[in-house]
Amino acid sequence: MTESEVAQQSAEQPTPGIVPAANRTVSSGRRAILSVTDLKKYFPVKSSGLIRRTVGYVQAVDGVSFEVAEGSALGLVGESGCGKSTTGRLITRLYDPTSGSMMFEGKDLAKLSAKAMTPMRKEIQMIFQDPYSSLNPRHTVGTIVGTPLRVHKVVPEKQVLTRVRELLEVVGLNPEHYNRYPNEFSGGQRQRIGIARALALQPKLLVADEPVSALDVSIQAQVVNLLRDVQNEFNIAFLFIAHDLAVVRHFCPEIAVMYLGKIVEIGERESVYNHAHHPYTQALLSASPDVKQAAIGGRRERIRLEGDVPSPINPPSGCRFRTRCWLAQDICAKQEPPLLQIGKTHKVACHFAAELGNHPAKPITAPLLGTDDQGNHAPGSSPVEFSTNPGYDETWFDLKTKTFGNR
Repeated sequence: MTESEVAQQSAEQPTPGIVPAANRTVSSGRRAILSVTDLKKYFPVKSSGLIRRTVGYVQAVDGVSFEVAEGSALGLVGESGCGKSTTGRLITRLYDPTSGSMMFEGKDLAKLSAKAMTPMRKEIQMIFQDPYSSLNPRHTVGTIVGTPLRVHKVVPEKQVLTRVRELLEVVGLNPEHYNRYPNEFSGGQRQRIGIARALALQPKLLVADEPVSALDVSIQAQVVNLLRDVQNEFNIAFLFIAHDLAVVRHFCPEIAVMYLGKIVEIGERESVYNHAHHPYTQALLSASPDVKQAAIGGRRERIRLEGDVPSPINPPSGCRFRTRCWLAQDICAKQEPPLLQIGKTHKVACHFAAELGNHPAKPITAPLLGTDDQGNHAPGSSPVEFSTNPGYDETWFDLKTKTFGNR
């Protein structure tokens, strides 16, 4: 199967959800500046030898849907290799998607040519994870920060140096250091240079890929606070990619949890952190230090996941987390759980979704999928029509009553 055939087959498959509503909103109630629907990226795996044939695909991102509100921030968390960074590079079009749509300001970024993407790059910028390798060691800070201004002709050539100094001052650096090289700065200062470069074109969306993971803990808080100040001052939307749940909780009002190329839970910050319904999210939170718990004494019970993350070349059937999940039953291997909206601003993809310690004995999704509790087709029943809305609908599934309710 060629990559084009994979893309065509992916496009024919519907995205799960609830029946779409007329009004689409995000958790903050603001307009969605970025709307990603069923985004996929498959990297071909080539055989060895003289004739290199495609023998498989790495399903790095497989059917991801979410929205980022204007001037807000969505945190994307998960283990290493789950597809977080690939998602960010797809949005900035450093990678071309296999299928799916990325609507930004009325344009589908996935369908734009390289030439058509050039003016769009002013609106979408990226802060890279490694502050050392993301800066050219042969260029001065003035050249690094000033290049976007010259390429897009934002300001006249005579004003580039003045604008560079202003940007360095905005990110907390000495404006007179424009003629220094990256090796003369510390890690935190280099990351500030990268932020200044990203801000040069005054973008509407910033993709921050692990912006503080390579920094000392004392410097992380400074950079996160800087990003918050920048967001408030310039009204920039953020896709904040990280594995540190504490940093994400501090910065992002909405959280999305990824596992092996798929989003397994997404919702408002307090809803996800205080009422996580997916076993994987619960395991991540159990491993994160809890300041409030430490203040009142005692320790939160740690959930230890057994086994390794499966290969994205040949992921498990049904639910991809089932090989490490303590709740897994037959239906988990036969049916992929839909990303089901269970509240006003909360979605989860699990057959046994519930808060920790209250998981049901029978799958809640079986009637919705038209199957029995083992995942086999139930005669006389039909599956519910699911939505492709990457945001939140006016109708959701109530886990207590097992029925659909309204706002």
